[in-house]
Amino acid sequence: MNWIIPILISFVITLAGMPKLIKYFVSKHEGQMIREEGPKWHEKKSGTPTMGGLWFIIAIIITSILYALFVGQLKPTLLILLFILLLYGLLGMWDDSIKLFKRQNEGLKAWQKFLGQIVGGIVFTWVFSYYFPLSLRIPFIGDIHLGWLYAIFIIIWLTGFSNAVNLTDGLDGLVSGLSIIAFSAYGVVAYVQGQFEILIFCASVVGAMIAFMFFNHKPARIFMGDMGSLSLGGALAAVSILLHHELSLVWIGIVFVIETLSVILQVASFKLTGNRIFKMSPIHHHFEMSGWSEWKVDIVFWLVGLFAAVTGVLFII
Repeated sequence: MNWIIPILISFVITLAGMPKLIKYFVSKHEGQMIREEGPKWHEKKSGTPTMGGLWFIIAIIITSILYALFVGQLKPTLLILLFILLLYGLLGMWDDSIKLFKRQNEGLKAWQKFLGQIVGGIVFTWVFSYYFPLSLRIPFIGDIHLGWLYAIFIIIWLTGFSNAVNLTDGLDGLVSGLSIIAFSAYGVVAYVQGQFEILIFCASVVGAMIAFMFFNHKPARIFMGDMGSLSLGGALAAVSILLHHELSLVWIGIVFVIETLSVILQVASFKLTGNRIFKMSPIHHHFEMSGWSEWKVDIVFWLVGLFAAVTGVLFII
């Protein structure tokens, strides 16, 4: 199977449609509201169009389905991946829409978002259980059969990483670059395992994100919004599960993990001691407050993600 083709198709669709989406949002004066507690120099980003995830999700879905049909790989595993991508994307779209409509930075309540993510996890588990054993692969140990306890793991994994990617999406181009790296890594694993339907999905994501990067790198012309980040995080977790290398995501997605841990540690430290560990969390803001430019943070974080992805894939294969 030629994995270059879905990359190119998704790339072209995203590249062709994104300028029109940006133009539409600009004409409607729909733009991102920047957090007041964020770095002051981010205030100039206020008003930048958001919800760029809308178009690249469409590009990924169209590419995945059409190319999978063409090569005879339209399987339930691909469809459940697209379901997670779409469901988590719609949750993010709802969240983004509330922010835009009310002209504020707060959207859905945490419990509403969490409930939607749980529903996605339940549906994913139901489909997954028809085709795969409910077991967790532990490095150096092997597979441990968990039965329906594995359903809890799936829900935690999907919810946790969708929120982790969402937390990381605070700098121009940061998540776009990290997504290209992570999905490329799992695309290689899918190819080695012969799970070509998952390879098609990963390639479609990579193509869409490369094109999106043209509009999302600093200075960003559009943000992916919660619609983009939640969908990418959920899909990334789903891919790791379907490839049966779930825990590898802790390493391949190490930047997402560190970003999330920085928030948890910051909140815990402040509540327990009244002191902050970082100048600001997530940790990419800490480095900004320390004098790093956005480009420097992006490049360093991308390099960390690339190292983790390459070493992670070498360990798996």
